[in-house]
Amino acid sequence: MNTEELKILIAVPSMDTVAAGFAQSLAMLQKVGRCSVSFICGSLIYDARNKLAVQAIKMEADYVMWFDSDMVFESDTLIRLLKTAEENKASIVSGLYFRRSAPYTPVAFDTLTINDEGAEWVDYKGELTGVHKVGGVGFGCILVDTDVIQDCLLEYKTCFSPIGSVGEDLSFLWRAKQLGYDTYLNCDVKCGHVGHVIVTEGLYKALSGGNKNESKS
Repeated sequence: MNTEELKILIAVPSMDTVAAGFAQSLAMLQKVGRCSVSFICGSLIYDARNKLAVQAIKMEADYVMWFDSDMVFESDTLIRLLKTAEENKASIVSGLYFRRSAPYTPVAFDTLTINDEGAEWVDYKGELTGVHKVGGVGFGCILVDTDVIQDCLLEYKTCFSPIGSVGEDLSFLWRAKQLGYDTYLNCDVKCGHVGHVIVTEGLYKALSGGNKNESKS
């Protein structure tokens, strides 16, 4: 992959404000190729995501790097997720972050099923290092090949509209899965989640006694 030739949309759906830590992380982010940054503000996050998805297609972006406006992340996050995508031949790759309220478990799922009867998922219980194929993740820090977006729009006429009561992020990943796209979690790309405190892996381990399998949501 020649990253210098890539066109990337850094997409940020948000409410009225963003966390100061997020603004600093975004300012320090190491960019490659031709990167554009786009914010869409509004109370309907799924609508903002759908608009950003269409924007990515119109600008002929190769990837969309999604960040939520309450995340903090390392400056090499984009570079490392691009490398993960290349090494694993993956179209969807997420960094690791944790819920911003107790019990601070990872925002990731081992399995995800959505059908006419509703949705079922199992929280991620795997290792907190390495790259793993998962059933789903949140969209706080995730790289998506625009081929996935294009295929979702062609097949479903939408990317992020919620399926029933399921959130827009998991609804997108479920659609992508039906089209043959797997989701990967790189646990070595670690992000903080801004709440009343910045939730990090260290806080999660401290409150769970160091055992990642003790805390359940």
